[in-house]
Amino acid sequence: MIDYYRDFFEQHQWLEDGLSWTVVQPLNEEITPGDLLRRMNGGRDPEQRTMEYPREEAMDEDRPVLLVSEGEGTWGFLELAYGFGLSDRVLMELSEESRVWMVTWHFNGGYTVLYAAGGEIRARMRDFIFTEHIFEQGDPNVLAGFRTMLDSLGPEDYSGKRSAAFAFIEAATGMRIEAGWPDVEDAPVVILDNPDA
Repeated sequence: MIDYYRDFFEQHQWLEDGLSWTVVQPLNEEITPGDLLRRMNGGRDPEQRTMEYPREEAMDEDRPVLLVSEGEGTWGFLELAYGFGLSDRVLMELSEESRVWMVTWHFNGGYTVLYAAGGEIRARMRDFIFTEHIFEQGDPNVLAGFRTMLDSLGPEDYSGKRSAAFAFIEAATGMRIEAGWPDVEDAPVVILDNPDA
């Protein structure tokens, strides 16, 4: 699985500069994608539009621009431009009656993997790309599989570590980012109101 994401990032090198990938598994069948998006947007319906070239057009926004993907009982939200990760407050709200996984990084670093459930952040690993600077919070068992993946990689295998974060979330949720998806054209996107969400 790590090799799949190595190829993915080789194909989409621009994502190595900044992205946020959030996967939500609602535990209540009545929770809709609209409900999740309102939670992500401070209780308001976010702007929805079609972008001819989402990858390029997202850079013109000073707000998070999301591509939304549906899996079996799972929703994925890929922020296209800047690696705007969701705030702890939003992640806790999003995790009410759901399991939430997020990996995020941006041009200044901030490499973070996080898990939230039941309205609280259960585990977080920061700076996972730099072995000597990893900082963990919460239940260490939640991220044990990810730690094992990181331990199998060389200390300077940064591409492998980014790929491992996606492989770990896919293993936990079954949600995969399809290879050509980030380069989709004429695609519906969601634009959140609050870049500090």
